Amino acid sequence: MAQEETGKPGAGVKLVVRNIGVLLSGDLQRPILDADTVVVKDGKIAALGREKDVDTEGATRLIDANGTTLAPGLIDSHVHPVVGDWTPRQNQIGWIDSCLHGGVTTMISAGEVHMPGRPKDVVGVKALAITAQRAFSALRPSGVKVLAGAPVIEHGMVEEDFRSLGEAGVRLLGEVGLGSVKDGPTAHQMVAWARKHGMQSTIHTGGPSIQGSSLIDKDVVLAADADVIGHINGGHTALPDAQIRSLCEESTRALEIVHNGNERAALFTLRAAKDLKQLHRVILGTDAPAGSGVQPLGIIRVIAALSSLGEIPVEVAFCFATGNTARMRSLECGLIEVGRAADFVFMDAAQHSAGKTLLESVRLGDLPGIGMTVIDGEVKSERSRNTPPATRVPKIVK
Repeated sequence: MAQEETGKPGAGVKLVVRNIGVLLSGDLQRPILDADTVVVKDGKIAALGREKDVDTEGATRLIDANGTTLAPGLIDSHVHPVVGDWTPRQNQIGWIDSCLHGGVTTMISAGEVHMPGRPKDVVGVKALAITAQRAFSALRPSGVKVLAGAPVIEHGMVEEDFRSLGEAGVRLLGEVGLGSVKDGPTAHQMVAWARKHGMQSTIHTGGPSIQGSSLIDKDVVLAADADVIGHINGGHTALPDAQIRSLCEESTRALEIVHNGNERAALFTLRAAKDLKQLHRVILGTDAPAGSGVQPLGIIRVIAALSSLGEIPVEVAFCFATGNTARMRSLECGLIEVGRAADFVFMDAAQHSAGKTLLESVRLGDLPGIGMTVIDGEVKSERSRNTPPATRVPKIVK
Protein backbone atom coordinates (compact mmCIF):
# COMPACT_ATOMS: atom_id res chain seq x y z
CA MET A 1 0.00 0.00 0.00
CA ALA A 2 1.07 3.58 -0.58
CA GLN A 3 3.22 5.17 2.10
CA GLU A 4 3.43 8.95 2.05
CA GLU A 5 6.02 11.13 3.71
CA THR A 6 4.49 14.05 5.52
CA GLY A 7 5.23 17.56 4.35
CA LYS A 8 3.46 20.84 3.86
CA PRO A 9 0.01 19.72 2.68
CA GLY A 10 -1.46 21.06 -0.54
CA ALA A 11 1.13 23.83 -0.85
CA GLY A 12 0.22 26.26 -3.64
CA VAL A 13 -2.96 24.37 -4.50
CA LYS A 14 -6.40 25.95 -4.73
CA LEU A 15 -9.08 23.27 -4.77
CA VAL A 16 -12.69 24.08 -5.53
CA VAL A 17 -15.41 21.54 -4.79
CA ARG A 18 -18.70 22.51 -6.44
CA ASN A 19 -22.17 21.03 -6.94
CA ILE A 20 -22.36 19.53 -3.42
CA GLY A 21 -25.81 18.06 -2.76
CA VAL A 22 -25.69 18.03 1.06
CA LEU A 23 -22.89 19.46 3.17
CA LEU A 24 -22.53 17.84 6.61
CA SER A 25 -20.59 20.04 9.00
CA GLY A 26 -19.67 17.64 11.82
CA ASP A 27 -21.06 20.22 14.27
CA LEU A 28 -23.93 19.07 16.49
CA GLN A 29 -25.29 22.60 16.71
CA ARG A 30 -25.62 22.94 12.93
CA PRO A 31 -25.06 19.53 11.32
CA ILE A 32 -26.20 20.53 7.81
CA LEU A 33 -24.83 23.66 6.15
CA ASP A 34 -26.55 25.78 3.51
CA ALA A 35 -23.74 25.54 0.98
CA ASP A 36 -22.89 23.81 -2.28
CA THR A 37 -19.26 24.86 -2.69
CA VAL A 38 -16.07 24.55 -0.65
CA VAL A 39 -12.81 26.32 -1.48
CA VAL A 40 -9.50 24.95 -0.20
CA LYS A 41 -6.14 26.72 -0.19
CA ASP A 42 -2.88 25.11 0.94
CA GLY A 43 -4.72 22.16 2.45
CA LYS A 44 -7.10 24.25 4.60
CA ILE A 45 -10.72 25.22 4.11
CA ALA A 46 -10.67 28.83 2.89
CA ALA A 47 -14.34 29.45 2.13
CA LEU A 48 -17.71 27.75 1.86
CA GLY A 49 -21.15 28.79 0.74
CA ARG A 50 -23.16 29.09 -2.45
CA GLU A 51 -21.01 29.02 -5.59
CA LYS A 52 -22.15 32.47 -6.66
CA ASP A 53 -21.01 33.91 -3.32
CA VAL A 54 -17.48 32.48 -3.01
CA ASP A 55 -14.27 33.12 -4.94
CA THR A 56 -13.65 30.16 -7.21
CA GLU A 57 -11.34 31.94 -9.64
CA GLY A 58 -7.85 30.55 -10.19
CA ALA A 59 -8.64 27.02 -9.10
CA THR A 60 -5.74 24.66 -9.78
CA ARG A 61 -7.95 21.65 -9.02
CA LEU A 62 -11.69 21.29 -9.47
CA ILE A 63 -14.00 18.54 -8.22
CA ASP A 64 -17.62 18.31 -9.33
CA ALA A 65 -19.37 16.66 -6.39
CA ASN A 66 -22.17 15.62 -8.76
CA GLY A 67 -24.85 16.18 -6.12
CA THR A 68 -23.28 13.85 -3.58
CA THR A 69 -23.00 14.43 0.15
CA LEU A 70 -19.74 15.86 1.49
CA ALA A 71 -18.79 15.30 5.14
CA PRO A 72 -15.64 15.76 7.17
CA GLY A 73 -13.31 12.79 6.85
CA LEU A 74 -14.23 10.24 9.50
CA ILE A 75 -12.13 9.85 12.64
CA ASP A 76 -11.57 6.45 14.21
CA SER A 77 -10.97 7.24 17.87
CA HIS A 78 -9.74 3.76 18.83
CA VAL A 79 -7.23 1.74 16.80
CA HIS A 80 -4.21 -0.39 17.64
CA PRO A 81 -1.53 0.24 15.00
CA VAL A 82 1.94 -1.24 15.17
CA VAL A 83 4.19 -0.67 12.14
CA GLY A 84 3.07 1.13 9.00
CA ASP A 85 0.13 -0.55 7.28
CA TRP A 86 0.75 -4.01 8.76
CA THR A 87 -0.95 -5.53 11.79
CA PRO A 88 0.46 -8.63 13.47
CA ARG A 89 -2.89 -9.13 15.25
CA GLN A 90 -4.32 -10.64 12.06
CA ASN A 91 -1.08 -10.70 10.05
CA GLN A 92 -2.69 -8.36 7.53
CA ILE A 93 -1.10 -5.82 5.23
CA GLY A 94 -3.08 -2.83 3.99
CA TRP A 95 -5.64 -2.52 6.77
CA ILE A 96 -5.28 1.27 7.03
CA ASP A 97 -5.68 1.66 3.27
CA SER A 98 -8.85 -0.44 3.50
CA CYS A 99 -10.20 1.86 6.22
CA LEU A 100 -9.53 4.87 3.98
CA HIS A 101 -11.97 3.22 1.55
CA GLY A 102 -14.43 3.26 4.47
CA GLY A 103 -14.14 7.03 4.73
CA VAL A 104 -11.63 7.15 7.61
CA THR A 105 -9.00 9.86 7.18
CA THR A 106 -7.70 10.08 10.77
CA MET A 107 -6.98 7.38 13.36
CA ILE A 108 -6.17 7.69 17.06
CA SER A 109 -4.02 5.00 18.68
CA ALA A 110 -5.24 3.48 21.94
CA GLY A 111 -1.89 1.77 22.34
CA GLU A 112 0.50 -0.20 20.16
CA VAL A 113 -0.37 -3.28 22.21
CA HIS A 114 -0.03 -5.84 19.41
CA MET A 115 3.69 -5.22 18.91
CA PRO A 116 5.34 -8.67 19.03
CA GLY A 117 7.38 -8.84 22.21
CA ARG A 118 5.91 -5.54 23.45
CA PRO A 119 8.26 -4.29 26.19
CA LYS A 120 6.76 -3.78 29.64
CA ASP A 121 9.71 -2.28 31.47
CA VAL A 122 9.63 1.49 31.83
CA VAL A 123 12.48 2.19 29.41
CA GLY A 124 10.94 -0.10 26.78
CA VAL A 125 7.46 1.36 27.23
CA LYS A 126 8.80 4.84 26.57
CA ALA A 127 10.99 3.75 23.67
CA LEU A 128 8.09 2.03 21.89
CA ALA A 129 5.81 5.04 22.34
CA ILE A 130 8.38 7.50 21.01
CA THR A 131 9.22 5.23 18.08
CA ALA A 132 5.54 4.90 17.10
CA GLN A 133 4.98 8.64 17.46
CA ARG A 134 7.99 9.44 15.28
CA ALA A 135 7.25 6.79 12.65
CA PHE A 136 3.60 7.68 12.07
CA SER A 137 4.38 11.41 12.19
CA ALA A 138 6.91 10.93 9.38
CA LEU A 139 4.92 8.55 7.18
CA ARG A 140 1.19 8.31 6.49
CA PRO A 141 -0.14 4.99 5.19
CA SER A 142 -2.15 5.88 2.05
CA GLY A 143 -2.25 9.46 3.35
CA VAL A 144 -4.25 8.59 6.49
CA LYS A 145 -3.29 10.61 9.57
CA VAL A 146 -2.42 8.10 12.29
CA LEU A 147 -1.86 9.75 15.67
CA ALA A 148 0.21 7.10 17.41
CA GLY A 149 2.66 6.64 20.23
CA ALA A 150 0.35 5.72 23.11
CA PRO A 151 2.23 4.05 25.97
CA VAL A 152 0.42 1.50 28.12
CA ILE A 153 1.18 2.45 31.71
CA GLU A 154 3.04 0.02 33.93
CA HIS A 155 3.92 -0.07 37.61
CA GLY A 156 7.18 1.73 38.32
CA MET A 157 6.48 4.77 36.14
CA VAL A 158 7.00 8.12 37.87
CA GLU A 159 6.18 11.69 36.92
CA GLU A 160 9.57 12.18 35.29
CA ASP A 161 8.67 9.46 32.77
CA PHE A 162 5.55 11.34 31.72
CA ARG A 163 7.45 14.61 31.55
CA SER A 164 10.07 13.11 29.24
CA LEU A 165 7.39 11.49 27.08
CA GLY A 166 5.60 14.81 26.73
CA GLU A 167 8.82 16.60 25.84
CA ALA A 168 9.48 13.95 23.18
CA GLY A 169 6.15 14.72 21.50
CA VAL A 170 3.99 11.89 22.87
CA ARG A 171 0.41 13.15 23.21
CA LEU A 172 -1.55 10.02 24.08
CA LEU A 173 -1.80 7.32 26.72
CA GLY A 174 -2.79 3.85 25.62
CA GLU A 175 -5.67 2.02 27.25
CA VAL A 176 -5.27 2.10 30.99
CA GLY A 177 -5.78 -1.45 32.20
CA LEU A 178 -3.96 -3.25 29.40
CA GLY A 179 -0.73 -3.08 31.38
CA SER A 180 0.03 -3.88 34.99
CA VAL A 181 -1.77 -0.80 36.37
CA LYS A 182 -5.36 -1.86 36.97
CA ASP A 183 -6.36 -0.13 40.21
CA GLY A 184 -8.09 3.24 40.46
CA PRO A 185 -5.70 5.19 42.71
CA THR A 186 -2.54 4.31 40.75
CA ALA A 187 -4.27 4.93 37.45
CA HIS A 188 -5.59 8.27 38.69
CA GLN A 189 -2.10 9.43 39.64
CA MET A 190 -0.58 8.43 36.31
CA VAL A 191 -3.45 9.87 34.29
CA ALA A 192 -2.99 13.15 36.19
CA TRP A 193 0.74 13.17 35.42
CA ALA A 194 0.02 12.48 31.77
CA ARG A 195 -2.54 15.28 31.59
CA LYS A 196 -0.12 17.68 33.28
CA HIS A 197 2.45 16.96 30.59
CA GLY A 198 0.14 17.27 27.60
CA MET A 199 -1.15 13.74 27.07
CA GLN A 200 -4.75 12.58 26.67
CA SER A 201 -5.73 9.25 28.14
CA THR A 202 -8.12 6.40 27.38
CA ILE A 203 -9.19 3.69 29.80
CA HIS A 204 -10.23 0.15 28.97
CA THR A 205 -13.84 -0.49 30.04
CA GLY A 206 -15.46 -3.87 30.60
CA GLY A 207 -14.17 -7.43 30.55
CA PRO A 208 -10.73 -8.58 29.36
CA SER A 209 -10.03 -8.24 25.65
CA ILE A 210 -6.53 -9.68 25.31
CA GLN A 211 -4.39 -12.00 27.38
CA GLY A 212 -3.07 -10.02 30.32
CA SER A 213 -5.92 -7.53 30.45
CA SER A 214 -8.53 -7.62 33.19
CA LEU A 215 -12.00 -6.48 34.09
CA ILE A 216 -12.10 -2.73 34.53
CA ASP A 217 -15.37 -1.81 36.20
CA LYS A 218 -17.08 1.54 36.69
CA ASP A 219 -15.38 2.19 40.05
CA VAL A 220 -11.91 1.97 38.49
CA VAL A 221 -13.02 4.03 35.49
CA LEU A 222 -14.44 6.79 37.69
CA ALA A 223 -11.40 6.78 39.97
CA ALA A 224 -8.91 6.93 37.10
CA ASP A 225 -10.75 9.87 35.44
CA ALA A 226 -9.21 9.27 32.01
CA ASP A 227 -10.20 11.64 29.21
CA VAL A 228 -11.93 8.91 27.22
CA ILE A 229 -14.06 6.08 28.62
CA GLY A 230 -12.78 3.63 26.03
CA HIS A 231 -15.25 1.23 24.42
CA ILE A 232 -17.92 1.93 27.00
CA ASN A 233 -19.97 -0.72 25.17
CA GLY A 234 -17.28 -3.31 25.86
CA GLY A 235 -14.30 -4.49 23.97
CA HIS A 236 -15.92 -6.99 23.53
CA THR A 237 -17.57 -7.69 26.91
CA ALA A 238 -19.67 -4.82 28.28
CA LEU A 239 -20.34 -3.78 31.85
CA PRO A 240 -23.85 -4.21 33.29
CA ASP A 241 -26.35 -1.53 32.26
CA ALA A 242 -26.39 0.02 35.73
CA GLN A 243 -22.62 0.56 35.61
CA ILE A 244 -22.79 2.05 32.11
CA ARG A 245 -25.52 4.40 33.29
CA SER A 246 -23.37 5.42 36.26
CA LEU A 247 -20.47 6.26 33.95
CA CYS A 248 -22.75 8.41 31.82
CA GLU A 249 -24.17 10.21 34.86
CA GLU A 250 -21.18 10.50 37.19
CA SER A 251 -18.41 11.31 34.70
CA THR A 252 -18.07 14.18 32.25
CA ARG A 253 -15.54 12.37 30.04
CA ALA A 254 -15.97 11.18 26.45
CA LEU A 255 -18.20 8.15 25.90
CA GLU A 256 -16.51 6.05 23.25
CA ILE A 257 -18.71 3.56 21.38
CA VAL A 258 -16.83 1.03 19.26
CA HIS A 259 -17.69 -1.35 16.45
CA ASN A 260 -15.97 -4.30 18.15
CA GLY A 261 -18.17 -4.07 21.21
CA ASN A 262 -21.61 -5.02 22.45
CA GLU A 263 -24.24 -3.57 20.09
CA ARG A 264 -27.01 -3.52 22.70
CA ALA A 265 -24.72 -1.72 25.16
CA ALA A 266 -23.89 0.79 22.43
CA LEU A 267 -27.56 1.65 22.03
CA PHE A 268 -28.02 1.79 25.81
CA THR A 269 -25.12 4.27 26.06
CA LEU A 270 -26.50 6.38 23.23
CA ARG A 271 -29.93 6.59 24.86
CA ALA A 272 -28.39 7.49 28.22
CA ALA A 273 -26.37 10.29 26.62
CA LYS A 274 -29.49 11.50 24.81
CA ASP A 275 -31.53 11.45 28.03
CA LEU A 276 -28.82 13.47 29.74
CA LYS A 277 -28.66 15.91 26.78
CA GLN A 278 -24.97 15.09 26.43
CA LEU A 279 -24.63 13.78 22.90
CA HIS A 280 -21.53 15.96 22.55
CA ARG A 281 -19.68 13.35 24.65
CA VAL A 282 -20.29 10.50 22.19
CA ILE A 283 -17.35 9.56 19.96
CA LEU A 284 -16.78 6.50 17.78
CA GLY A 285 -14.02 3.98 17.20
CA THR A 286 -13.55 0.48 15.85
CA ASP A 287 -11.13 -1.01 18.42
CA ALA A 288 -9.38 -2.70 15.51
CA PRO A 289 -7.32 -4.61 14.63
CA ALA A 290 -8.63 -7.10 17.15
CA GLY A 291 -9.50 -10.73 17.59
CA SER A 292 -12.60 -10.15 15.47
CA GLY A 293 -10.41 -8.84 12.66
CA VAL A 294 -10.14 -5.56 10.80
CA GLN A 295 -13.30 -3.63 9.93
CA PRO A 296 -12.71 -1.20 7.05
CA LEU A 297 -16.36 -0.12 7.19
CA GLY A 298 -16.57 -0.18 10.99
CA ILE A 299 -17.19 3.52 11.52
CA ILE A 300 -19.95 3.86 8.93
CA ARG A 301 -21.50 0.65 10.24
CA VAL A 302 -21.71 2.16 13.74
CA ILE A 303 -23.13 5.40 12.34
CA ALA A 304 -25.83 3.48 10.44
CA ALA A 305 -26.67 1.35 13.49
CA LEU A 306 -26.91 4.27 15.91
CA SER A 307 -29.05 6.26 13.51
CA SER A 308 -31.39 3.51 12.37
CA LEU A 309 -31.80 1.70 15.71
CA GLY A 310 -31.08 4.53 18.13
CA GLU A 311 -33.43 6.99 16.42
CA ILE A 312 -30.75 9.63 15.99
CA PRO A 313 -30.78 11.85 12.88
CA VAL A 314 -28.14 10.69 10.42
CA GLU A 315 -26.50 14.10 10.26
CA VAL A 316 -26.12 14.00 14.07
CA ALA A 317 -24.69 10.47 14.04
CA PHE A 318 -21.99 11.60 11.61
CA CYS A 319 -20.97 14.25 14.17
CA PHE A 320 -20.01 11.46 16.58
CA ALA A 321 -17.23 10.37 14.20
CA THR A 322 -16.16 13.86 13.17
CA GLY A 323 -16.69 17.08 15.12
CA ASN A 324 -17.23 15.51 18.54
CA THR A 325 -13.92 13.67 18.31
CA ALA A 326 -12.14 16.64 16.78
CA ARG A 327 -13.14 18.91 19.64
CA MET A 328 -12.42 16.35 22.32
CA ARG A 329 -9.02 15.53 20.81
CA SER A 330 -8.15 19.12 19.80
CA LEU A 331 -7.70 18.13 16.15
CA GLU A 332 -7.51 20.44 13.14
CA CYS A 333 -9.78 18.17 11.09
CA GLY A 334 -13.31 16.84 11.67
CA LEU A 335 -15.34 19.99 11.02
CA ILE A 336 -16.28 21.88 7.87
CA GLU A 337 -15.13 25.29 9.03
CA VAL A 338 -12.83 27.90 7.58
CA GLY A 339 -9.27 27.26 8.76
CA ARG A 340 -9.78 23.53 9.37
CA ALA A 341 -7.88 20.80 7.52
CA ALA A 342 -9.55 19.93 4.21
CA ASP A 343 -10.26 16.28 5.01
CA PHE A 344 -13.44 15.13 3.24
CA VAL A 345 -15.45 12.05 2.39
CA PHE A 346 -17.93 12.11 -0.51
CA MET A 347 -20.91 9.75 -0.18
CA ASP A 348 -24.22 8.90 -1.78
CA ALA A 349 -26.98 6.38 -1.26
CA ALA A 350 -25.89 2.89 -2.24
CA GLN A 351 -27.30 1.70 -5.53
CA HIS A 352 -30.81 0.25 -5.11
CA SER A 353 -31.10 1.28 -1.47
CA ALA A 354 -34.67 1.67 -0.25
CA GLY A 355 -33.62 5.17 0.76
CA LYS A 356 -33.48 7.56 -2.16
CA THR A 357 -31.03 9.99 -0.54
CA LEU A 358 -27.87 9.46 1.48
CA LEU A 359 -29.57 10.56 4.70
CA GLU A 360 -32.67 8.45 4.12
CA SER A 361 -30.68 5.34 3.19
CA VAL A 362 -28.50 5.49 6.30
CA ARG A 363 -31.56 6.14 8.47
CA LEU A 364 -32.92 2.86 7.13
CA GLY A 365 -29.71 1.10 8.17
CA ASP A 366 -27.97 0.88 4.79
CA LEU A 367 -24.32 1.74 4.44
CA PRO A 368 -23.51 4.68 2.18
CA GLY A 369 -21.51 4.29 -0.98
CA ILE A 370 -18.26 6.23 -0.77
CA GLY A 371 -17.12 7.95 -3.94
CA MET A 372 -13.98 9.79 -2.87
CA THR A 373 -11.76 10.79 0.04
CA VAL A 374 -9.67 13.94 0.31
CA ILE A 375 -6.95 14.63 2.90
CA ASP A 376 -5.40 18.07 3.26
CA GLY A 377 -7.00 19.06 -0.03
CA GLU A 378 -5.57 16.15 -2.00
CA VAL A 379 -7.58 13.26 -3.43
CA LYS A 380 -6.49 10.00 -1.77
CA SER A 381 -9.07 7.55 -3.10
CA GLU A 382 -11.93 7.52 -5.57
CA ARG A 383 -14.84 5.07 -5.76
CA SER A 384 -14.50 2.80 -2.71
CA ARG A 385 -13.57 -0.81 -3.29
CA ASN A 386 -15.21 -1.75 0.02
CA THR A 387 -18.58 0.00 0.30
CA PRO A 388 -21.64 -0.83 -1.77
CA PRO A 389 -21.39 1.14 -5.03
CA ALA A 390 -22.63 4.71 -4.69
CA THR A 391 -25.48 5.85 -6.94
CA ARG A 392 -23.49 8.96 -7.84
CA VAL A 393 -19.80 9.73 -7.47
CA PRO A 394 -17.83 12.98 -7.67
CA LYS A 395 -15.73 13.75 -10.72
CA ILE A 396 -12.27 15.26 -10.90
CA VAL A 397 -12.62 17.98 -13.56
CA LYS A 398 -9.01 19.12 -13.37
